Amino acid sequence: MITDQLVIKNSKEESSYTKDVNSESPKRSIAKSISWRIVGTIDTIIISWIVTGTLKLAFSIGMVELVTKMVLYFFHERIWNSIKWGK
Repeated sequence: MITDQLVIKNSKEESSYTKDVNSESPKRSIAKSISWRIVGTIDTIIISWIVTGTLKLAFSIGMVELVTKMVLYFFHERIWNSIKWGK
């Protein structure tokens, strides 16, 4: 599998590469970041609750983390979509 990724692709496969580069829309990135953050925030709330022993504090930490990491993930996705390596 790794060797397949390192081999230079023929011209027929390059046309699918062009299609793939343009396939991810900002709306899709937003939807992905929201769904992932729901999972991540639940995890953060549970861990925060275990560590602090306070559910109110755990939810506060989770809500701050929800917003900041969703924004960071969106920009992370957009940057990676512009990188040609590995596609």
